[in-house]
Amino acid sequence: MGKKRILIFDDDTTLLELISIIFEDGGYEVDISQTSHNILEKVSEFHPDIILMDNWIPNIGGIEATRLLKSREEFKDIPVIYVTANNDIEALAESAQANDYVAKPFNLEDLEQKVAKYLND
Repeated sequence: MGKKRILIFDDDTTLLELISIIFEDGGYEVDISQTSHNILEKVSEFHPDIILMDNWIPNIGGIEATRLLKSREEFKDIPVIYVTANNDIEALAESAQANDYVAKPFNLEDLEQKVAKYLND
């Protein structure tokens, strides 16, 4: 079995680099995107096992991007963890139909545990 794949959508390059390094060190294959308008193509090409989605992402935003993904039969079962600094994160994650959420600034251990929870069930 190959490495588990994580696709991260966030426009914060520093954060993307940090999360990528952490998960690559953890044995995951990571792909990143700073925009979400092409989410369906990105997911089709990369076949992620899980997606980390920022709320404030250029073009269509995290909620719309996640809904778009969840509306597609072939992608609806890919877990999406919503990551944002918004106070209403629970409502946003629910509205986006995300599987879970992590508030920014987050504890990396929390994030790693959430990812592991969805990938190791």
